[in-house]
Amino acid sequence: MTEAQARTTANMLMAAAALGAAVIVFRSPKLRRMAWQVARQYASGPGAAGLATLVRDAWQDSASPRSATDRAVTG
Repeated sequence: MTEAQARTTANMLMAAAALGAAVIVFRSPKLRRMAWQVARQYASGPGAAGLATLVRDAWQDSASPRSATDRAVTG
């Protein structure tokens, strides 16, 4: 078995495991409520902070080269 085949097999196994876990969670009301609570907490905490950082970095990266130079000079 080549490395590429091993990676493909591992990816397929991980996808199957994730799909199986999702089916179990969505079929159980208690687990479904717990999953939504965790998702809401993540979205309001580290998820929101990560998104804000991503947007700020993208905004700075989209600046024209002249304004980027100006920022470097002025500090």
